[in-house]
Amino acid sequence: MSLASIELCALDLAFAGFLQQVQPSANPHHTELAALVSAHFGRGHVCLALNLLSADLQQAAHNLPWTQNQGDAVNSPLVLDGARLYLRRNWSAEQRIRSSITQRLTQPMLASEHLAERLQQLFASNAEALDWQKVACAVAARQHFTLITGGPGTGKTSTVVRLLALLQADPARATNPLRMALAAPTGKAAARLAESIGLAIAKLPVELQQNLPNQAFTLHKLLQVRSSVAHDPLPELALDVLVVDEASMIDLDMMARLLSAVPLHARLILLGDKDQLESVQAGAVLGQLCANADQPHYSPSTLAWITQVTGQDLSAWAGAGSALAQQTVLLRQSHRFAADSAIGQWAQAVNQGDTARVSQLWQQTPAWQAESAAPVNRLLLTQLYAVALRALVSQGWRDFLQGLQAAQASPCSDAQAFTALQAFSRFQVLCAVREGPWGVLTFNQRIASSLGFAERGWYAGRPVMLVRNDYSLGLMNGDIGLCLQHTLGLRVAFADVQGGVRWVLPARLDAVESAYAMTVHKSQGSEFEHVALVLPDVAVLGRELVYTGITRAKHQLTLLVPHLAALSHAVTCQELRRGGLTDF
Repeated sequence: MSLASIELCALDLAFAGFLQQVQPSANPHHTELAALVSAHFGRGHVCLALNLLSADLQQAAHNLPWTQNQGDAVNSPLVLDGARLYLRRNWSAEQRIRSSITQRLTQPMLASEHLAERLQQLFASNAEALDWQKVACAVAARQHFTLITGGPGTGKTSTVVRLLALLQADPARATNPLRMALAAPTGKAAARLAESIGLAIAKLPVELQQNLPNQAFTLHKLLQVRSSVAHDPLPELALDVLVVDEASMIDLDMMARLLSAVPLHARLILLGDKDQLESVQAGAVLGQLCANADQPHYSPSTLAWITQVTGQDLSAWAGAGSALAQQTVLLRQSHRFAADSAIGQWAQAVNQGDTARVSQLWQQTPAWQAESAAPVNRLLLTQLYAVALRALVSQGWRDFLQGLQAAQASPCSDAQAFTALQAFSRFQVLCAVREGPWGVLTFNQRIASSLGFAERGWYAGRPVMLVRNDYSLGLMNGDIGLCLQHTLGLRVAFADVQGGVRWVLPARLDAVESAYAMTVHKSQGSEFEHVALVLPDVAVLGRELVYTGITRAKHQLTLLVPHLAALSHAVTCQELRRGGLTDF
């Protein structure tokens, strides 16, 4: 690999130049390595994998003047760790994650009386198939750290509710309930988690609903941090059980801080889809920790224990797995997408990189037309500037637009505003990119215009999304609001976790943008009845992004693509972020 093989920005060159200025090196490969480390960090990688470089660069890495191998090992800006070259900050964060997880996995097993009986109470017997949700609950009950991963509709949330009920119903906790909390990376994900947990709790027997959490926090709020780059020591959380949803969105620094704040005696359960998009910032912690989740290799002692308490036979997954593998469970059965589900078939084909199957599905997918009831449609992007765009969004937001028209006659009540927010959230346009002719900014303007709204400014009916946290208002990055006519004039309505509405003066929202369209990244943690997924005609996509976009749709998916070749190319590309947690 040479400087010409990867795009370097001014920051990368400035970083390498700074190191040269502080401690000059006559070897030009040293400058190149420093710039490459910076460039890879900017692309989301935690480290630079030396085995991907030329022999000359690999040789030069072993006598770099700016690593821990020479000079001050504590303050060196770079760290050479085996075949990986890190920025020190990334290496330190990764080591804290590794150390914390190792400590949790080496804690004594947690005793739990009558676990088998309580599991039987929560899970109906099913002799025909493995009950991976039951297995996940059992595994999480016995240790301080557990990974539960699975695709959309595999029951991650319902599994967690049963797990919390299982733990809280321990006879030893009759007079001393466990202190439990729920968290997620973003405000949107936290709100959806709280809603899903509340619905799942209501389905439990009344006697098992006691002392279960029904509120979810953002990680920033839970950890009491206001900046993703803050490094102040965090106080230890007063918790016995913490469940973190959408863990694939957690970057390296945030995961390190989370682990440092959760006491070692507490159970920490991370939930997420290992195949979804990684965090916006550097790192792919969940994906790397779950790299072997498909074939976890459970030890004989783990298999015997699982059979004893659950009655499930996992001998097909026997092997000499790591300590982390014993605490990792992949939920394999989707309850949202049946075997013959068109959306499920698309998601599976994309996730597996099966271009032949994608091509076959493409040929079978009908062209979009108004009032179509097909679960998956396709619409060529070249048609968007005709009447198709207006017809598509008008149909998708039919209930929202009708309700909005009726509400214009008089100021909106809280109930009307809440209904409007729910109606709007049933359909969403998702874009793979932010800028360009097929990006969010362009689509927001064109959709507003096609619906007869202004392209800019405040007006009744404008949907907006926060693009950064606003702690003074209690609103988080990704929260969606609707500008509506209130008795006091134009106000923006936001739904709260209790099912009510908060009204905010538009002038107080200085970090919002229209939300007719949003990026796939912003949609993580959400699901919609109908998704219109926009893919550009440039090679900037990977299968993780396409898979994430497809799986936001619950019942209907419309693919807005330029041609099959663009989709096939995206499916063949897999962006595997590099880091040292894959060999945990």
